[in-house]
Amino acid sequence: MKRRDFLKLGLATAGGAALAGYSSKDTQSATNGVKSVAVAGTDQAGGFYTPNRAPLAPSVFLKLPVGAVKPRGWLRHQLDLEVNGVCGRYPEVSDFLKYEGNGWVDPNADDGWEEVTYWLRGLADLGYVTGDARVTALANKWITGMIASQQPDGWFGPRRARTGLDGDPDFWPHMPALYAIRSYHEVTGDPKVIPFLTKFFQFQSKQRPETFGKSWAGVRWGDNIDSIYWLYNRTGDAFLIDLVKMIHERSADWTNTIASLHNVNFAQGFREPAQYGVIAQDGKFLSATKQRYAEVMGEFGQMAGGGFAGDENARHGYGDPRQGFETCGIAEYMLSFQILTRQTGEPIWMDRCEELAFNMLPASYDPEQKSLHYITTMNCVQIDNDNKTHQQYQNNFAMLAFQPGVHNYRCCPHNYGMAWPYYAENLWHATADKGLAANLYAASDVTAKVGDGTSITIAQTTEYPFGDTIHLAIKSPKTVSFPLYLRIPRWCSNATVRVNGKPLAAKAAPNSYLIVDREWKNNDTVALHLPMKVSVRTWTKNKNSVSVDRGPITYSLAIGEQWEKYAGTDQWPEYSVLPQTPWNYGLVLDKSNPAHSFDVAQKGGPVAANPFTHETSPIHLRVKAKKIPNWIADSEKVVTPLQMSPVKSEEPTETVTLIPMAAARLRITSFPTIGGGADAHEWLTPVLPDTIASASHVNDSLDALSDNMEPKQSYDMGVPRFTWWDHTGTQEWAQYDFRKPKTISTASAYWFDDTGHGECRVPKSWRLLYKDGASWKPVTGASAYGVAPDKYNTVTFTPITTSALRLEVQLQDKVSGGLLEWKVG
Repeated sequence: MKRRDFLKLGLATAGGAALAGYSSKDTQSATNGVKSVAVAGTDQAGGFYTPNRAPLAPSVFLKLPVGAVKPRGWLRHQLDLEVNGVCGRYPEVSDFLKYEGNGWVDPNADDGWEEVTYWLRGLADLGYVTGDARVTALANKWITGMIASQQPDGWFGPRRARTGLDGDPDFWPHMPALYAIRSYHEVTGDPKVIPFLTKFFQFQSKQRPETFGKSWAGVRWGDNIDSIYWLYNRTGDAFLIDLVKMIHERSADWTNTIASLHNVNFAQGFREPAQYGVIAQDGKFLSATKQRYAEVMGEFGQMAGGGFAGDENARHGYGDPRQGFETCGIAEYMLSFQILTRQTGEPIWMDRCEELAFNMLPASYDPEQKSLHYITTMNCVQIDNDNKTHQQYQNNFAMLAFQPGVHNYRCCPHNYGMAWPYYAENLWHATADKGLAANLYAASDVTAKVGDGTSITIAQTTEYPFGDTIHLAIKSPKTVSFPLYLRIPRWCSNATVRVNGKPLAAKAAPNSYLIVDREWKNNDTVALHLPMKVSVRTWTKNKNSVSVDRGPITYSLAIGEQWEKYAGTDQWPEYSVLPQTPWNYGLVLDKSNPAHSFDVAQKGGPVAANPFTHETSPIHLRVKAKKIPNWIADSEKVVTPLQMSPVKSEEPTETVTLIPMAAARLRITSFPTIGGGADAHEWLTPVLPDTIASASHVNDSLDALSDNMEPKQSYDMGVPRFTWWDHTGTQEWAQYDFRKPKTISTASAYWFDDTGHGECRVPKSWRLLYKDGASWKPVTGASAYGVAPDKYNTVTFTPITTSALRLEVQLQDKVSGGLLEWKVG
């Protein structure tokens, strides 16, 4: 099926076609110039802002030139913080950003990789969106330096990268640079840009086919494709279409599989099939992108905030909300959603974009944007600079502290800067039928051509997402007809619209566009009301936990925070954040109507310039809750995983406060619920809460030994595991050290075995030893030491009182082994 036919079908099932050129005066009727459509679509290329050329499928929405949208209010303040924070002043800290001798501007230099281009992508648009002269001048210096450094054959960038992949070029770090250069051209019109990009893509088109599947570039070519389309729509050079086809054929296969579970690779790469579908015009490619998204979010995204459990790679069995999402992943996911919105006309992608922007992005940095995390977690009870060595997160290095992070976080502080500028640029889009689409809501002014080419300005005044009304005021030199698209979020079931104070009768369905197509006059006004109600989401795949939303904002427990500057300078501080109040609560909810359990408290007056702090948060929720005493942090101050809800608790009922997730740097966002009936569960402490686990060699998680997460089989990828991988055929051990001596007479081992998938098997044999003084002795009177898969292998023995117990195994030849659970009693 061609993509045009696919879009027609999608629109038909949505109940009507969009972009049909409706025109009317003031209307009260949904059939007279006002439409609600589930998917905006077009069959014809059109619009004022460089629509797709054939053979590319028509663009649904068109990105306005950089600078057309000027943000105000809290969004402008976030951008101003960025100007004076990590992005805008990062050369003061990062030794990667030294201009002299840098391979990105000196063709004879070797130094340079993604750090400069990540940073420049955000810096350039930050300067152009805010108009800050210092930032703009700095960005332009780097961009013009890159253009001037291009070699005769089209290559630009560090000399070492030219042959960095076994003699082939490493094209990955160029991809962010291309975005910055495109924005520079849109702002300046520099005539050098088009031939510069043409020569570079000609250089790419001459590479060996094997080059396109290598390294980071191999899974991130969607970024490059986006820039190729940008250039093709300005030149029409046919070789660019052939280059996209070669890239799609030779790079990672996102169409049929998840090509990478690295969180940033996925956040960028999953959209590549849909992007290729612009050429192929076959609906299967957009469907593939949606399928990849559904697969990853279905397993790893079972929590609020819009991200997924990807603290480096997403790992099977590690989907608890204590896992984190990398700051790079947040920024890249937002960009992917913006690209997909413009291409598909589906409003759901912008819902996903704003969910990240309002909930995870501000939580990833300190309130002044002088430092940031490597990962942001949905449940987090302490932020520190300590290594987490039990594989709570995939990387063992410290990832939670707020710091400039030049070398230890490296990619994220260089890359995060694009998130807010790109968000601001995508508040408004042009449409193929020469209208405008309000795809994101924030106080702003947009100036653009509409209808017959008249340039108009629309001033958007709102406190969204904290306020529920968006006011639009139109300034136009004359009366002009054009359609105005208003995105209705998926959570809003009763949106209403007024034009010049008169209500429109059109039904504005959730997750749709309401299109008002009429003759617009100077000083016309539109008021879009998006009533916000508290709602409760139940995450059945994450132990029946719940999250709480009001409109697009997710709410978290307000944990008292003690900020400590443990290192750094006054200009570039490094912070830990320690909890000052209890956090181990389950919510007491009305079973028949959970949303009725909450009281909404709203501060009077205007929303603060920076609403993403405890003190300035404009809206709080109050709800009944009970402590769960057995829910504790682990030995490294990481919150332990959720257990099944509802949970029994004999603690007194309290009233707790929830604040927006982005304002809570410490947070519980996925809550257990409290119950007392037959379906209520005891919250089990770790098997030995006063015990320290250790092992001869550790891969995966030591905490898995005693986390009380019951496996269903020996190859259960839904629960954490402990393994001795990559030790094979060796004698190994795991050990419990007790803070106080314990009397023990039984032990049960549930072996990990990934036969058919990996190289771990049940052990050849095992035994138990206990510590007697300074020596280790085997337990006596032991029953059989079983090695059966898919069950607990329990051994009983003569009771001992000891300070430590060791499980010693002999691994099978040429394979490793591990445990899903080790219980003693």
